[in-house]
Amino acid sequence: MSARHPALSVTIPAHNEERFIGKCIESVFQSAQKAGQHVEVVVALNRCTDQTGLIAESLGARCVVEDKKCISAVRNAAIRASSAPAIATIDADSWMSENTVAAVLDHVHDPRYVGGGSMITPERMSVGLFFSAMTVLPYVIKHRLSYGMFWFKKDAFEQLNGFDENMVSVEDVDFALRLRALGRQRGQQYGTIWRHGITTSCRKFDTFGDWYFFKNPGLVRRIFEGDRAAADHFFYDVDR
Repeated sequence: MSARHPALSVTIPAHNEERFIGKCIESVFQSAQKAGQHVEVVVALNRCTDQTGLIAESLGARCVVEDKKCISAVRNAAIRASSAPAIATIDADSWMSENTVAAVLDHVHDPRYVGGGSMITPERMSVGLFFSAMTVLPYVIKHRLSYGMFWFKKDAFEQLNGFDENMVSVEDVDFALRLRALGRQRGQQYGTIWRHGITTSCRKFDTFGDWYFFKNPGLVRRIFEGDRAAADHFFYDVDR
């Protein structure tokens, strides 16, 4: 397949991600190689003051800059700069399995699906992480949707006008809900990649402590309500 026509664009929002971006990008290209597919990686650099961009480009990714303090805007910038008809989004501190790209392409071109999410496996587990996960679980169960890594056709993204840039947190939940609603209009389902999803770091809990969500259920509630101060505290203003 010509390099000018990638089968899949993998988009990554990145704010000072020099610790993780290399592993993330390498996992994408290794998974693409296993699938025998040409894949492009587009990284949206957000207020980066470290070597994220240099590392990403040295590994073959293309970088764009979006400095708004808004994760939706960063996600949208990467996706709008992509060139493939099929998109997968992944956070910089997550990585694919060797079969993820193949699974994404199988699902995204299946006419039953409008798009969807994936299984997320944490890089480690502890008692504290388990109970913190239980604190978040009711919010996840409420909508019965998977998140983690989204996959969809670019035309669906454009029809939805992307991620909502009025939101500072849980933009992924909002996008998933709107994607599912679009699928219902089209007679399609919202799908989940269960067997070949992604692994994600536990860096937030390395910083705040494994029991943090369990001990601070009010913060979890405020994050899911889209509270700016809560989002800044847990996402935007954390030193990296």
